[in-house]
This record gives sequence, structure tokens and C-alpha cells, in this order.
Amino acid sequence: MSRRPISKSSTPGPQGDSERPPKRPRIDHLTPDSFRNGIFLAPMVRSGALPTRLMALKHGATLVWGPEMVDKAILHAEREVDPVTGVISYNGKTRAMFTTHPLEKPYLIYQIGSADPELAVQAAKTVMQDISGVDLNCGCPKPFSTHAGMGAALLTNPDLLCGILEALRRELPREISVSAKIRLLSTQEETKKLVERIARTGVNAITVHCRTRNMRPRERALVERLKEIVDFVHGLGLDVAVIQNGDCTGREDAKRIRDLTGADSVMIATAAESNPSCFSATPLRDVESTLSPAYVRLCKYLDNHWASTKFCVSQFKGTRSEVSKTDAHELKSRIAKAKGYEDIEDIVGSWTGEEEFKEISRIVEARPPRISAEAEQGDEEENIPPPCATPPDRPNPEPPTSGAPKIGFRIPIPAILTGSNMVSPTPTPGGMR
Repeated sequence: MSRRPISKSSTPGPQGDSERPPKRPRIDHLTPDSFRNGIFLAPMVRSGALPTRLMALKHGATLVWGPEMVDKAILHAEREVDPVTGVISYNGKTRAMFTTHPLEKPYLIYQIGSADPELAVQAAKTVMQDISGVDLNCGCPKPFSTHAGMGAALLTNPDLLCGILEALRRELPREISVSAKIRLLSTQEETKKLVERIARTGVNAITVHCRTRNMRPRERALVERLKEIVDFVHGLGLDVAVIQNGDCTGREDAKRIRDLTGADSVMIATAAESNPSCFSATPLRDVESTLSPAYVRLCKYLDNHWASTKFCVSQFKGTRSEVSKTDAHELKSRIAKAKGYEDIEDIVGSWTGEEEFKEISRIVEARPPRISAEAEQGDEEENIPPPCATPPDRPNPEPPTSGAPKIGFRIPIPAILTGSNMVSPTPTPGGMR
């Protein structure tokens, strides 16, 4: 996204010798305002692949989180750029561990699994040229994460948790946002105490998954607990956004949750895993025919590993109006048995994945540039006409006294600022983080 050039034009003042101050530049990087009034794609293991993130952006996700990557793993990866597609791969010994594309960089948050401040910083610096923000996973309850002191294990070690966040904020450039994703603790007081400590580390945002560490995805999220926490964080006077996560089903439901909790934004996991178009006001129906073929074509063009593509497509489901249950089952069965892209050519049609990507690019690049609240207010002030001055060849008007009529005068009032425009993996079917 290109910066808006700073205006260097001047407008003469009353005496013709003063200049209007330069406009504040519009911004490309994330700010706390970027985490407000939004609907985000949650970090999802396996399901949060690059094609899913691009589809989410196409259909209205404000920001997208990548799947959790353990700090040590990415340190040994080799960065490669595909000269044809532009896909950036961080490759391990056998295949890519993390892939991204410059198209999503302005909206991409990279999630780190870490229990060591130094390793977390090293991991973030390894990928920071390709991302806009770093998020610390403090909520994953899976043993692969907690056994090493990462994920939800950090909830019981706030000194380490905050130490990692402070190190990230201190060592990373200011244009790289820092955030954390946590779960509710047993009591409100414990949760508020933790979020206050996190808020004071300098983070831009805190995502609260409205389940406790021991709760499973099938258990209803405790959304009603969040309002008190949101009010508490906002009352601290810190510029920290609070994001709700848990049981949101789409754009309309996100509005309901924000009204209920006062959260700055909402993050979606499971519903997005089932249908990445859930961010749209009109999500796709009959995903077997409207989403799956296009998704597979995109995956092939981006050289997404077949196993990843196969898994993601197998999770798609939604409302059906024209596709029968039998046809939907047949499609999933065909994909489940396929050994590679070539086995389902008759399902996806011609391999026009490049066209799919161009369509996504057109939609994403058409988004308006970001602008901070301060810059927007500066623009408003610049639109205020200069004060009136009496021409030198005319006498001053008679002041408004009892003997002279009053001259109407109205001070322009800047428009109310609302922040970023609204347009949100926590694990796969195993559960959200």
C-alpha cells in the first residue's frame, strides 16, 4: 500500500506570507486504531494457511493471523521467493513451514509460540520484513505447546509472559505491532490483574478467548464475562485495544458481540474454518460449488502443499440451497481419496488459479489506505477555511454593539473520528486458541 504524499503546497494567509503546515502522511503500518472496529481471522493450526487468509481478506476480514509458529522452528528456516507468484516461503528440511505473500503483509499478524524472550525476539526478527505485527500465543492448551512452557502455560507465569512482550516491544521496530492472545482465568479479578500487566508492556492489543484453559470448544464461550474486562482495560487510560474471541459466527454476530461486550473488535476461528467468506455481509452458500473449486485452484497456483489444501477443503461446510447433501458428500469423498491436484481436475475445471489470485488482489488493493486518528484530524483541520481578513483598502466593519447588527459567524466542527473501517487459528477442529 502506498503512502499518501505529503502536501507541499502553501496557501497565503491574511497577509499572503504564511504557509499551511504540511499534511500528516497516511500510514502503512499497524497502530492501535488498526485493531479497532474490525473483524479478524484467528490463528488456526493447519487451517490458517495462506490461501485461507487470502480468501478471508477477499471477503472482508480486516486483519488475519497466521498459524502459531514455535520460535526455534522458524530460526532455522530458509527464506525463498517464488519468482512467478511472489509467494514467500520459510522452508524447513522437507517443506515450507510458513508461507506468505506481499499482498497480505499490511494485514498479517505472525503468531509466535515461545517461552523465552530472546528466542521470541530472534524469531520475530527473522520474519519481520514480511509481516505487520507479532502476536504471542498465551492461550493454546494443547500439550505440544504447554509442555515447553508456551501457550496457556504462560497464563500461570505472568512474569515470563510479560517479559517476552516487553522484549518484543523493546527490540522490534515501532511499525511492527505487538499483541497477545490469552484465555480467561478462573476469576474476573485474576483476569483483570493479568490483562493490566499485559497492557502496561506496550502492546497494541489483547485478544481474550472467552474460555478458560480447561474448557473445550464444545463448551459455550463465556462472552458475558468480557464486558467488565473491556471496561477495566479502557479505564486504564492506555491505548490498548481489546479483541473478543469465541463462538462468533460471522459479521452480523460480531456486531452483536461488540454491543454486548464493548470489545473493540471480534476474532473468528471455527466459523471461518468452515467458511472463509463468513466475514462478508453475504457469506457464500453451497460452498461445495461456490468456494471449494476456487479455493483448490488458488492453492494450486500458489503451490500450496496438497495435504494442506486437502485438509482445509475437508473442513468447508455451510448452508446449502442448490447443492444436495449427496453431491456435497460425493465431493468430499473425492477430495479425501485424491493423491494430488491432478486427481480432481474434473471437479475444479480448468486450472485458472492465477485468475483467482488476480481477483483477490484487485479487491484487497482497492481498500482505502490506513490513516491514524491524528492524521485524519489533521486533514479535517486543513479543510477549515482560513480566517476572514478585511482587505487593506477597506475600513474595518463596525463592531457589533447595540447600534450595529451582528455578523453571523460559525466555527466549523471536525467530524467525529471513529477509527479503522469495519469490513477476524486457534486450532483446527480440535479447538480454538
